[in-house]
Amino acid sequence: GDYVFVDVAYVIGESQIMKTEGKALDEKGKKLEKKLADGEKNIQAEAKQLEEKYQKGLITTRGAQEKEQELQKRAASLQSAAQKEGKELEEENIVFQNRLNDLIMRAIQDINADKKYKMVFNASALVDAVDALDISNDVLAKINELYAAEKTEKK
Repeated sequence: GDYVFVDVAYVIGESQIMKTEGKALDEKGKKLEKKLADGEKNIQAEAKQLEEKYQKGLITTRGAQEKEQELQKRAASLQSAAQKEGKELEEENIVFQNRLNDLIMRAIQDINADKKYKMVFNASALVDAVDALDISNDVLAKINELYAAEKTEKK
């Protein structure tokens, strides 16, 4: 029992923090991508309609130019807003990853507080190991316990 390992990817994937806050961040990112894609489609569709109106002589050159400038401003505004929201989401993701890493380290430190393990390895670097050396479920349980305690403290 001097050496043990943790399957960190498994622990992260199964943790309550990932299933709640991680999932929420992922959904937020997907909504942002969809919002940007939908906005770009709408602007492209309006540009196409404008071109068709101009080709048919239903709008003056000046009117077409004004409308095109308006569409360009809307496209720039959309890009700017998306970049701003993207940076905010990126920052939220960094904070989330830092919290998750902190929980993992605290969980391992709590489990090994008595120093019964000389080394704790990340399973991603292992080639082969006996299953009895796997403390992933213990780490997962401790992370969920620490996360629940954090949530209780915030309330």
